[in-house]
Amino acid sequence: MYFDSIKDFFAMGGYAGYVWSAYAITFLSMLWILFSSLTTKRRLLREIKNKMAREQRIKEAKTLENTL
Repeated sequence: MYFDSIKDFFAMGGYAGYVWSAYAITFLSMLWILFSSLTTKRRLLREIKNKMAREQRIKEAKTLENTL
């Protein structure tokens, strides 16, 4: 699409409300997906670390129990 001026570009041929809101919704959705993915990754890694530590404590307790 060809625009004669920057004003025409931002007006988007009379469809500026639709076009720019679509860009905004897309951008915000992408940010939300990124944020959600990062927080989920951190949470899962924390849960795995906690589970491994718990299993190690159980293993140590069983070993200690067997030595007594």
